Amino acid sequence: MNDPKATVKAGYDKVSYAYRENDAGSETERYREMAEEFTGKVPKGSKVLDLGCGCGVPAAKLLSSRYRVTGVDLSEVQIERARALVPDAEKFICCDMTEADFSEGEFNGIVSFYAIIHLPVEEQYELFQSIYRWLASGGYFLVTTGHEAWTGTERNWLKVEGADMFWSHHDRDTYAGWFGSIGFDIVNERFIPEGDSGHTLFLLRKPK
Repeated sequence: MNDPKATVKAGYDKVSYAYRENDAGSETERYREMAEEFTGKVPKGSKVLDLGCGCGVPAAKLLSSRYRVTGVDLSEVQIERARALVPDAEKFICCDMTEADFSEGEFNGIVSFYAIIHLPVEEQYELFQSIYRWLASGGYFLVTTGHEAWTGTERNWLKVEGADMFWSHHDRDTYAGWFGSIGFDIVNERFIPEGDSGHTLFLLRKPK
């Protein structure tokens, strides 16, 4: 099997514009709604990390109107677009999120929308541990996970010739168990439907 991360990187380099235009349109309100409880709890002006930020719209753009945002993404094309589309963000870093290096307690909030599900499941628990460490006490983590367990690839994703994509995720109960064992409090969760299945949106808090 090809390196799944290389598949994701090459895939998003190819589908960047097909996946998201410069203006996210109606997607902006959907993301605003998903982030509403997070933005209601994380103080304005805080440092916030967006893991898997993509081209920066709509999530990083929405967040940068309130916070000092750092975005991380594996795709060079996505990061180049993010720097142009979200000039108010603090910085964008092109790297594998599992290799990102931040200080303990550096962020008051961390978000990751539809991104960690592209990471092989065997690497996800350790990343969640890192996220817990990067969060300040009392900080919040908003994340979309899988709802049902599945790992697989799709050829010519979004009808873009030669663009393959990889996904890997556990089920909702596994993620909830992981978060509890790491030390997160589950503040809220809800099912986000998509096609025949969907994702689980978790709002987590690192206790003070």
